Amino acid sequence: MALAAVFFFVHDKPLRTIKTALVLKLIRFLLPPLFAGLCIAFLIIWFSPNLKSTILPKFDVTSHYTSNHMSFADAVEQAAPAVVTIFSESISSVPRYMRTNTTQELGSGVLMSHDGYILTNYHVVNDADQIMVILTDGRRFNDVQVIGFDTITDLALLKINAQHLPVIPIDDNFSPRVGDIVLAIGNPLNLGQTITQGVVSATGKQTLTDSPYNNLLQMDAAVNVGNSGGALVNSNGVLVGITSAQFRTRYNIDIQGISFAVPYKLAKEVMQKLILDGRVVRGYLGFRGAAVDSTGKEVTDLYTRIVGLRVSDLDPLGPAWQAGMQEHDIIVKVAGEPVTNPQRTLKFIGNTRPGTRLEFEVYRGDELRTFTLIVAELETRAN
Repeated sequence: MALAAVFFFVHDKPLRTIKTALVLKLIRFLLPPLFAGLCIAFLIIWFSPNLKSTILPKFDVTSHYTSNHMSFADAVEQAAPAVVTIFSESISSVPRYMRTNTTQELGSGVLMSHDGYILTNYHVVNDADQIMVILTDGRRFNDVQVIGFDTITDLALLKINAQHLPVIPIDDNFSPRVGDIVLAIGNPLNLGQTITQGVVSATGKQTLTDSPYNNLLQMDAAVNVGNSGGALVNSNGVLVGITSAQFRTRYNIDIQGISFAVPYKLAKEVMQKLILDGRVVRGYLGFRGAAVDSTGKEVTDLYTRIVGLRVSDLDPLGPAWQAGMQEHDIIVKVAGEPVTNPQRTLKFIGNTRPGTRLEFEVYRGDELRTFTLIVAELETRAN
């Protein structure tokens, strides 16, 4: 057994040596032609442009990453010059300490005309003794006129004495939809003009305003102190609304990802009324209404057909009470128009001039009644 092992060991070494020698000879035989072939192929491709472009295509890295990237720079370039910074200062006397306190507010505003009309939030200029407007080109205006304000929508209209000013792009046919990308432009915390981006989360929000004459856009763009009164624009730079931090913070809750703006169309209506009358005059009938279906049940979704408004919260001094309407009456027609959209009906009432007579068709139980109401003026108080 030992002899066999010795024999195998002795004869195994020469066998491995022979195999190694054969492999080395094979490599020496194949390597030179292979190397030469690769060199020739490389030279042919390098000196033949057509073949080179076919086998080794060029990748235009620059155009791939610059022409197709997403950017809102054009929208900002169009809209940003029309967004101004507003500083307001109010002076109040405190008898207890016999000294004067100064309260300062920071906000933003939107240039709506070439001759200096500016929309902003009312709370930015509320009770201000002095207002200063700063344009993006550095010009400052201290002789700022307050044309009027509306506490329900928290909007105010200012006027500066200047001409040929940049104006925010406007499209009266544009209606924001849930999912639209929007940009908030303003001067938060006095850091200078800043752009934040988000999407429209909801439209027609009324719960925060507690008023049927107001509705808000909800979005997730960051809106902080100083943004109030600034512009909310779409991806083309067109005005979508006037941003407001007031509704965001009125409950003293630190909210993340939820902010609000007054829609442009509502802001435009308010602006036109302020220019015409110096204030917003709204019709008032002295009741609240809840949408109901054909069975009289309150509608809380977007799919059930609405047939009327159930009357609630009657004002004893209001026109509805005085005309004989009662709680739980269901209004089915106003001025001959069926009530299928409560928001539109209440807006119609709000836009009706005080003193106008409106005819109402109302169900009380199974009985259809008709009432004629004289529209009063909605009283509003400054905050």
